[in-house]
Amino acid sequence: MSQQDDLYRRLQTFKNKGKNSEEMRRRRNEISIELRKARKNDQLLKKRNIVLEEHLSEDDIQFSDQASATLLVNPQQILQEFQSRVRATRLNAVQSVRKILSRQKNPPINSMINAGLVPILVQLLDFENEDADIQFETAWALTNIASGTSEQTKTVIDAGAIPKFAALLNSSYPHIVEQAVWALGNIAGDGPEARDLVLNQGVMPLLLRLIESESACPVSYLRNIVWTISNLCRNKKPPPEFNAVKPCIPYLSRLLYYDDNDVLSDTCWALSYLTDGTNEKIQAVVDQNVIPRLVELLGSSTTTVVTPALRVIGNIVTGNDEQTDAVVEADALPKIQQLLHSTKNNLVKEAAWTISNITAGTTEQIQKIIDANILGDIINVLKMGDFKSQREAVWAITNFTSGCSVFQLFTFLNLKLIPAFCNMLNTKDWKTICVVLDGILNILQLSEKVGEHINVSITIEECGGLDKIEELQNHQNDQVYSKAYQIVETYFSDPNREEGVVIPESTTNGDSIMFTAPDSATDKFSF
Repeated sequence: MSQQDDLYRRLQTFKNKGKNSEEMRRRRNEISIELRKARKNDQLLKKRNIVLEEHLSEDDIQFSDQASATLLVNPQQILQEFQSRVRATRLNAVQSVRKILSRQKNPPINSMINAGLVPILVQLLDFENEDADIQFETAWALTNIASGTSEQTKTVIDAGAIPKFAALLNSSYPHIVEQAVWALGNIAGDGPEARDLVLNQGVMPLLLRLIESESACPVSYLRNIVWTISNLCRNKKPPPEFNAVKPCIPYLSRLLYYDDNDVLSDTCWALSYLTDGTNEKIQAVVDQNVIPRLVELLGSSTTTVVTPALRVIGNIVTGNDEQTDAVVEADALPKIQQLLHSTKNNLVKEAAWTISNITAGTTEQIQKIIDANILGDIINVLKMGDFKSQREAVWAITNFTSGCSVFQLFTFLNLKLIPAFCNMLNTKDWKTICVVLDGILNILQLSEKVGEHINVSITIEECGGLDKIEELQNHQNDQVYSKAYQIVETYFSDPNREEGVVIPESTTNGDSIMFTAPDSATDKFSF
């Protein structure tokens, strides 16, 4: 086999052979569980109403002063008073339930459920014409029951509460509407099945109608509405029917300019769910011209805003080249670069993941990364970051080596990439090791194109990388073993293998090799 044929055979093993940049970009699949756990720390999926909202008027809360001095704590006694025909007795019963369930710690939700109170409470939601006070207290109590476990939320659903809460969105009492919004948000936050039951009641258009004039909407009211909308957009297995949630996108794009961090946070979370999907879904968001504002929010001093804004930007660059270009052209790279230096590991990880999807793109997009001086920051994350951030930096490097030009590769190598990259071969995570080995193979193959592979091999050997790769031939994972074996056999087994190849001039800087491409090399090689 000739040298050229041998080179061609080896180039077939390139990570991106037969793939385009879109296929190389990584969406949020295998790390979705981890992200859901992180999500709970950033925004509660369910929440209990433990205090009255500050914006309620005296007319709205006049019933509070009518509360009985007797707080019922026995569920059976409460059940008996529910059956009374005396309005004050029934009001006292439902207020007792609400107060017990609103206490800060360990509300006895199961006790109320086991006493059979939930179906009765759901029936009382129809009391608007007769008694709005009872209706509001009932909605509040059911909201707190729905804030519990999935089993507890299911009792509220099974009792038929969803259509009744949906109907309450048309109530003439703002505080009742807000409580219904809250309850529906708790139910939708329980999972995809509950979310779809809420969407199927036509709730989304009713919520959007409530925020048509957000300037006149009290801020606490708007927070609950946007939070509920975000819960209606979340979950991936399966995702919501896109046509059911798509109408909210123009409203969310407008709310990105609202001056409240809670509203901004939930708005960005909703957009992050909507962009965590196909390119068509991403485009529906991009078409609303949200990218410039999202980039601006990356510079916010509030982590609860920056985190979901970065998540949206990261999701957009998993799309096609045009969608990625839209992010780069919005001057997002300097903001992302700053986040690579964040003291919060999760932001560093997300920023590195975002960069990894840009380096999976075109040589022009890779050049933008170079021009923004981000390569050194990626190496720094590789050296100093926590493991999750390092793992994303590894992907950023391997994606870079899969699609870069010769000159772009040399730019990276001259930043002393190889020693830091080879250090990641010590990790116990075999998947990360495979990505590193892919990157090393990419570097050797591309440098071989211009005869620099021997210098690259020397650098790998001198930093201890070869010892690590040889040891990995004993790894218990077959993928790790085969990749390590391929590198050793192809580039390190016969020092005279490339006899007669003209090696271009290289210079040294201290104890490191400086790689220089020959003048005859093209900016972008072809097979």
